[in-house]
Amino acid sequence: MEPVLIACSHGTRSAAGQQVVDALRDAVRAARPGLVVEGAQVDVHGPYLADVVDRVCRDRDAVVVPLLLSSGYHVRVDIAQALERGGGRAVAAPALGPGPEVVDILLERLGSHDGPVVLAAAGSSDARAQADVEAAVGLLAERLGRPVTSGFLSAQEPTVADAVAAAGPRPVAVVSYLLAPGVFSARLASVGADVVTDPLGVHPGLVDLVLARYDATVRDTTFARSSPATSRAT
Repeated sequence: MEPVLIACSHGTRSAAGQQVVDALRDAVRAARPGLVVEGAQVDVHGPYLADVVDRVCRDRDAVVVPLLLSSGYHVRVDIAQALERGGGRAVAAPALGPGPEVVDILLERLGSHDGPVVLAAAGSSDARAQADVEAAVGLLAERLGRPVTSGFLSAQEPTVADAVAAAGPRPVAVVSYLLAPGVFSARLASVGADVVTDPLGVHPGLVDLVLARYDATVRDTTFARSSPATSRAT
């Protein structure tokens, strides 16, 4: 029996954001009929990942695919701790970014814009997450053949508004390095950019990437076969 795919997002209070994440999970299910896809979050609202891992791994192996664009605190700590509830029957795939698959979507969102570009990320105090965003900036700049700067919506500087103000000449485009709409994406409307792209959302390339992360992790993993009783005891 193949492992369950647990598609784990950060969590958001935004109803629109929740709908987009749920729609992404539905698209993954539609792309792989027969694969069991469960939803979970690490923060804000349930079902919470630790609880989903505990329930699923009583009977099945599981692969957690983070619906996150960076390998920051939530991947290294929150998801890692939740995996302990699986008694060796749950493993995590890498985050979705940075990488060429995500950059392809960013370029599609950007379209024919040929002016300055600011990549707008949520921001993090985690050094690995910060490095992942800068890697995404470098990949996007390489594909565009011109410089790209970064701006942040929390935790880091420069802010997106400051990065837009420093860019030039006009028009300036802000590329949203966010998965779904919510509080952060709403702020981008007021940063002074001439163009603001939509979050990644439900895109066929993202669906393919989620499944590719799952497939690679299944291929490279030998799952423990411990019993539920042993898992909880240890």
